[in-house]
Amino acid sequence: MKNRLITVAALGLVAAAILPPAVAHHSFASFSMDKDVTLKGTVRTFEWSNPHVWLWLYVSDVDGKPVTDKDGNAVLWGLEGAAPGELLRQGIRNKSLQPGDHITVTTHPLKDGRNGGSLGRITFPDGKTLGGATPTPPGGPPPGAAAAPAAAPR
Repeated sequence: MKNRLITVAALGLVAAAILPPAVAHHSFASFSMDKDVTLKGTVRTFEWSNPHVWLWLYVSDVDGKPVTDKDGNAVLWGLEGAAPGELLRQGIRNKSLQPGDHITVTTHPLKDGRNGGSLGRITFPDGKTLGGATPTPPGGPPPGAAAAPAAAPR
């Protein structure tokens, strides 16, 4: 009986240690869900992997010229997408985006101001779109949240 109690207690501690990171993993807390940012740019890479797909985008200005930082380096944004299975249901495939593709993407930016956000609708120059509307957290957008006008990239 004592061994069984120790085993149950140990399993409970392991579950308590694992559960918070697992729940936090699916949080939208790092994104400004009340803001939409529209970025134009060139695909650097499209990483199709679990648990999330990543799009790396060199950002362009409204004239299509690459945006650079104060040191002259190209500005790169990392956009976190859903799991591959979810993106497949939205019509996005592992070969949908290729390095060098010119696209426009809508994102909810990172709250901390770094160049990143959640992957939303992707639009190609010919008007073809991939993905649904900009992702919203489970249960819908935060109370009182409205889509903000598109902001220029920093």
